[in-house]
Amino acid sequence: MKQSLFIPPAIAGRRLLTAASLLLLLAAACRCPTPTDGFVRADGPNLITPAGEQLHIKGTNLGNWLNPEGYMFGFRQANSARFINEMFCQLVGPDYTATFWRAFKDAYITHDDIRFIRQTGCNTIRLPFHYKLFTDEDYMGLTAAQDGFTRIDSLVEWCRAERLYLILDMHDAPGGQTGDNIDDSYGYPWLFESRDSQQRYCEIWQRIADRYKNEPVILGYELLNEPIAPYFGDTVQRLNDRLADIYRQGIDAIRQVDTNHLILLGGAQWNSNFHPLAHSPCDDRIMYTCHRYGGEPTPDAIRHFIQFRDSLNRPMYMGEIGHNRPEWMTAFCRTMNENNIGWTFWPYKKLHSSSFVAITPPANWDAIIAFAEAPRATYKEIRDARPDQTVARQAMAGFIDACRFQNNVVQTEYIRALELDIEK
Repeated sequence: MKQSLFIPPAIAGRRLLTAASLLLLLAAACRCPTPTDGFVRADGPNLITPAGEQLHIKGTNLGNWLNPEGYMFGFRQANSARFINEMFCQLVGPDYTATFWRAFKDAYITHDDIRFIRQTGCNTIRLPFHYKLFTDEDYMGLTAAQDGFTRIDSLVEWCRAERLYLILDMHDAPGGQTGDNIDDSYGYPWLFESRDSQQRYCEIWQRIADRYKNEPVILGYELLNEPIAPYFGDTVQRLNDRLADIYRQGIDAIRQVDTNHLILLGGAQWNSNFHPLAHSPCDDRIMYTCHRYGGEPTPDAIRHFIQFRDSLNRPMYMGEIGHNRPEWMTAFCRTMNENNIGWTFWPYKKLHSSSFVAITPPANWDAIIAFAEAPRATYKEIRDARPDQTVARQAMAGFIDACRFQNNVVQTEYIRALELDIEK
């Protein structure tokens, strides 16, 4: 993709340099080149901008856009991308479903959304994505010509225009890294058992890194989201023991083509257990990412994250947090800020509230939810549960309009609970 100058948030808005001072800066840069010039880097537990200033991540997650999750549509049973797609195909047929997904990707996140995120005072966006966006597998309305790079290219341009950093998060890895609905898997983290899936995971990350190796808008690559759910009994420890090696494979693949960007590693069991990473791969551009939902909003709740960070002297960042009372979120934000842990709240947008902006359900969306929750294990059950086609298709078209930014409802209380401000 075409590269252009990215003005990092830390230095945006300063007065223009004179021609003489600009020449002096260019000369200094030529005398002292480093592999990370122009990119965010790690310095002990701190993130440092190209301007040499500390970066404290404040932002949100673009969940549901490129990795659909059922609850953001109001579904409980159809709770992963695969289950949602199957339900829609049973509801209105595969062709209309494909049309819906293509329109959904065009409408759900646009430059308007990114501009608004910046206006709140955020400086970073985390993008969860599905690995299938970089394959020829059937996904979100496309088969042989997936549009992962097209979508990310557009987002990079919007982030550049709004002076935001971007973290790329493989939320759904080949084979599944979690073993639950959040990774769109088959109920087990098969990535850890399959060499074919591991090879595909490395190939995709290498292709992504090769494309964006010179792109300073991108802060880093998050190799896996929430690896290894705690549901697998005695197998959990064996899977945990493999985590560092899976990360090492991804790091090696990326470093063959990109030595500029940070690589983010999350702990096992919902990004909370960092014991498997006590001897994680050594790289001076590694940082770590934790998640936390619930609990007391005090330093004790994140003490083990802080201790792990300090033991390795690397940055730690809270990639997901949210879905709580405003006063809890305010208190936890302050706790993270005081302990040098940046954050991206989850999510930016979904049906109803507890997000930066909310989607209002369109007319007859309750009929879609009723079908999604109905028994559909047999063809008779599908036929009996299916609503009128006109009603169903109009409701799905209505959802596309409802998810556009201009039709969303800004959740002012949520935003201000994070000590952000829609007036910025």
